[in-house]
Amino acid sequence: MTIRSLLLFATFLIAISAHALSPEEVKGMTRGETEGRVEALARAAVNPDDKTAAFIQALADDAVKTAGDKVFLIKDGQAFDPVTGAAQPLPADAEDVINNNLMRSELDSALAALKLFSKDESVRRDAIQTLAGDSDESRLPLIEKAYATETAAALKSQLELVRAAIFLGSSDKAKRLQATALLADSSKPGTKTVLLQRLASEEDADVKVALQAALRKVEAALAWGDKLGAVFSGISLGSILLLVALGLAITYGLMGVINMAHGELMMIGAYATYVVQGLFQKYLPDAFDWYLPAAVPVAFMAAALMGAALERGVIRFLYGRPLETLLATWGISLMLQQLMRSIFGAQNVGVENPVWMSGGVQVLGNLSLPYNRLVIIGFALAVLLAMAWLISQTRLGLFVRGVTQNRPMAACMGVNTARVDTYAFALGSGIAGLAGCALSQVGNVGPDLGQGYIIDAFMVVVLGGVGQLAGTVYAAMGLGLLNKFLEGWTGAVLAKIAVLVLIIIFIQKRPQGIFAMKGRAAEA
Repeated sequence: MTIRSLLLFATFLIAISAHALSPEEVKGMTRGETEGRVEALARAAVNPDDKTAAFIQALADDAVKTAGDKVFLIKDGQAFDPVTGAAQPLPADAEDVINNNLMRSELDSALAALKLFSKDESVRRDAIQTLAGDSDESRLPLIEKAYATETAAALKSQLELVRAAIFLGSSDKAKRLQATALLADSSKPGTKTVLLQRLASEEDADVKVALQAALRKVEAALAWGDKLGAVFSGISLGSILLLVALGLAITYGLMGVINMAHGELMMIGAYATYVVQGLFQKYLPDAFDWYLPAAVPVAFMAAALMGAALERGVIRFLYGRPLETLLATWGISLMLQQLMRSIFGAQNVGVENPVWMSGGVQVLGNLSLPYNRLVIIGFALAVLLAMAWLISQTRLGLFVRGVTQNRPMAACMGVNTARVDTYAFALGSGIAGLAGCALSQVGNVGPDLGQGYIIDAFMVVVLGGVGQLAGTVYAAMGLGLLNKFLEGWTGAVLAKIAVLVLIIIFIQKRPQGIFAMKGRAAEA
């Protein structure tokens, strides 16, 4: 415990009115040896005002310069006097204030201390996470004060764990035992580290036994978090595979067209999302957070129109000739990739998450569910339900099923089979565009976007059973979960190989897939 640490943290207990930042404090924090700067920082941090807090933050962000005996705070490219806040011209010979590791550590601690008493709950939560796992007893007075004033039950519980981590280094055996019992109920990865460190240096036999028991309990909780995390990752991957494969379930599963350009139709949907984002940034910046709902129908229509043009221009001449269809659509996929390179460039473009899709929900200490993944899972379910309703309950779905099962009979009944083919292919392509829209929220958008998913999409459709929507769902979720669980044991590459081998074995034993097609289509 150092004098500077005591000055920095214990002084927060002094209940005085916030004092204004003075020129002497500014110079003390920016000039001289590190020891002197740290002491000046400690004095300035005594119940600071807004300008003091802003200056400490600027020091941590390397946004402070000096020239002669003057100090400048830099914000948005403009220099300001840190004491008065007045704008000032920045001299050409101004130099950056250099912070070594010790100074940065003290600045981070000071900022965390300031944020513990913020009115914003999220700011206080971040401050607690910064101090979590710290066993420095000099911080205890600050933690005690924050604990006494905290009103949010969840944050109070987190502060209690921070207190326990500090008590774990106490010279009082009773306090160490009490802290060990409290930390045993934590499921945070940092708690395991604190317990291991204390176990390595603990000499008392009773405390050692308690530490070992607490460590086993924490490891068990972390193991459950890892398992649930793998399940969520598998469902997330499965939902993405489902979105990718739903369109192919129509074009290949129902229509029998081997469309190697399916990935490029996804790419078109992703680029359509990127274009809508750019339009909102330029013309509707205040409504930017709602660009994604607007991009969904645009991505669908862009891919659907391209699919309709592809079917009318190429595919309709190749029905019943799968090899020629494969070669033709493969060539078209290369053309579409080059078209996007010519329009948008060869480099990936970034599509930003709206604010409501940023961040995540903390379920366990080591399990966080990102909002963007949760939204994609919900989106995949909505697309699945909409597609199932369309195929089973609408006139278009009836025509598609009729043409698929017996084209000559449907034509005799007055169904325009050529038009139904176009509508069905456009529908499958539009769903591929929706998949591209969703994928833009979890990765970069580039000309090669679809190449990483086309093989997986075919595997899902074939494994589920050609023409079977339920089989597509089971196969997508099964492959997603299997991939993630195998990755935890073998790594990503070996897991992929293992999944391919299992699929080959399964198809050899059951060529019709999980669900076999029934009726005349199965006999054809």
